[in-house]
Amino acid sequence: MARMPTAAPPAIHGLVPMAHVADVERSIRFYGLLGLEPTDRLRDGPRTRWARLRAGDAALMLAAATAPVIPEQQAVLLYLYCRDVSALRDHLLARGVADARADALGTVSAVTRPPYMPAGEIRIADPDGYCLLVGQTD
Repeated sequence: MARMPTAAPPAIHGLVPMAHVADVERSIRFYGLLGLEPTDRLRDGPRTRWARLRAGDAALMLAAATAPVIPEQQAVLLYLYCRDVSALRDHLLARGVADARADALGTVSAVTRPPYMPAGEIRIADPDGYCLLVGQTD
């Protein structure tokens, strides 16, 4: 018996990462420093349980963790793009994000110029230990 050809699956047209965080509102404030603004929130009484953030084509969902958030176990790396990583770094430092002289939460590294991103790249550790790499597009 001949197999019937199968139809191609529907194409994915978008992807939004979702991070489990200890405090959704704290993370909203932190990601606000990067220009992401909340577009939706779900609350359970006074506590925000989930939020969607957006800046242009970039989007991120945050969900309240149901277990302790252990920074060393955050195995997801988020890669972001901006037009001026030096200016973004200065902006973060001016708003209290610490210079990353050591691996610590809520820090931003010096600008590096790896071969795959010669215009510049910074590394940010968010308050829950997620690693954000930000590459300069111009």
